Amino acid sequence: MTHNVLVVDDEPKLCDLLASALSQNDIQVFTASNGLHALTVLEREDIDLVISDWRMPGMDGPQLLAEIKLRFPQLPVIVMTAYSTVKNAVQSMRNGAYDYISKPFDIDELDITVNKALQFRDILRDNVRLRAELDEHQQIDSLVGDSPTFRRVLHAVDSVRESNATILLTGESGTGKEMVARAIHKHGNRADKPFVAVNCAAIPEGLLESEMFGHRKGAFTGAVSDRVGRFMQADKGTLFLDEVGDMPLALQAKILRALQERVIEPVGDPRERKVDVRVIAATNKDLLEAVAKKEFREDLYYRLNVFPIPLPALRDRVEDIAPLARHFAHTMGATAGKRITGFSPDALLAMTNYPWPGNIRELQNCVERATIVASSHVIEEQDLPAYLFGSRPSENTAANLFTDSPGIPKDLDAALAEVEKAYILSALQETNGVQAAAAQLIGISERSFWYRLKKLEIHVDKIVR
Repeated sequence: MTHNVLVVDDEPKLCDLLASALSQNDIQVFTASNGLHALTVLEREDIDLVISDWRMPGMDGPQLLAEIKLRFPQLPVIVMTAYSTVKNAVQSMRNGAYDYISKPFDIDELDITVNKALQFRDILRDNVRLRAELDEHQQIDSLVGDSPTFRRVLHAVDSVRESNATILLTGESGTGKEMVARAIHKHGNRADKPFVAVNCAAIPEGLLESEMFGHRKGAFTGAVSDRVGRFMQADKGTLFLDEVGDMPLALQAKILRALQERVIEPVGDPRERKVDVRVIAATNKDLLEAVAKKEFREDLYYRLNVFPIPLPALRDRVEDIAPLARHFAHTMGATAGKRITGFSPDALLAMTNYPWPGNIRELQNCVERATIVASSHVIEEQDLPAYLFGSRPSENTAANLFTDSPGIPKDLDAALAEVEKAYILSALQETNGVQAAAAQLIGISERSFWYRLKKLEIHVDKIVR
């Protein structure tokens, strides 16, 4: 690797001597006759190391060192002096010099000192690069948006992240509830402890208790070894209970006790285990309505609803569609090995005008597809899925739900459920009832697809007959 070194000295012969000696080590040498000249070179060139004389006319070595530390704080400086006293050496090190060498200098000593300084410079640059990569990786999980409705979410997250309060995230499917939960954990006082997520709707009812609290070997058929439950896995950290509204009533009482008493009992083990978890729950259901219908325990609802954070649908934060799309395009383009710089005005207009019933998850899927098919660095209108322009399979179904007021659904939740159902039915018909293929076709996981079949009461066997 070639490094650039700037030699600053008012003696041209010494500059030439140093240039000749250093160039043998794959180093490109720049020279300057004084401090002001050196600053001009530093502004123009990417310099890795400065070797400066101590005494020079005009701006001397100590003054140049001070200016470099101010303008280029990570740039190492080696000071040269013919007045090699302990006082000068100590003063230069105190002022931020990496090291010093004395005139006349030994070439071998010079090589060793310069190589160490350049290695130090490389380490600093690697640290900057790694920090940037880490920040970019963390940005994938970050909360993007600056609309007034989303700023309220950001304010709530900032208010609660350092506390141990139980949090209830509510909102439609795809609004980013798990993303918010992870952000709260990552920026809170338990960030260095586990984050454990459980989808209460995706685990069969008979296995939920074992999944949550663990079990002892032999506790039931198939329990061939001890199992640590999610509560113990999340000890000292955060337990995220997704789709908590679909939790069976029988398990709700045990969850309530775990939250109140901070103790659990593994299946088949009468001994209590203390746990210390911060619980974040999430649901797309109206839990108060479920309480009224006796489908959800009222005491558990109030235990979970200590700090509620409602998440807005994407159609209620239209200002955030463009920055979210750019964020997804940047991260997905990097993953796919493509450099996406943005969207054309027509593409952004089409995305802004679309209602996004699947919310952020649907937008992310849309951008991922567009990133794959885009033939340039800019995603154009023709790169977007056709359904954004009115050919969605559920269009007629949704239109039938409208009242006399054009475009205004009488029951928004029912309308969205019908749109979702039409999507899934169309995908199942196209894939001849193959659920995995249908899930892939509409861009969701098989687990999420199975959950929607259950929620919407879709019977696949009746579709393919």
